[in-house]
Amino acid sequence: MDIAAMSMNLSQTSVQDAASVSILKMAMSNSSETATQMTEMMDNMAIDTTRGSVIDARA
Repeated sequence: MDIAAMSMNLSQTSVQDAASVSILKMAMSNSSETATQMTEMMDNMAIDTTRGSVIDARA
């Protein structure tokens, strides 16, 4: 078994894992920001309180 090759493979795997975790953190951060913005947008929407309270019962 080649110790040098094994060491390089282990190091490469470690770098790949670190990059994957970093990308996942960025994606989670973006998702969190999007959810916060959507919640704020929904809170700021104008709500018409008269809708649904009057029924037109003409037949």
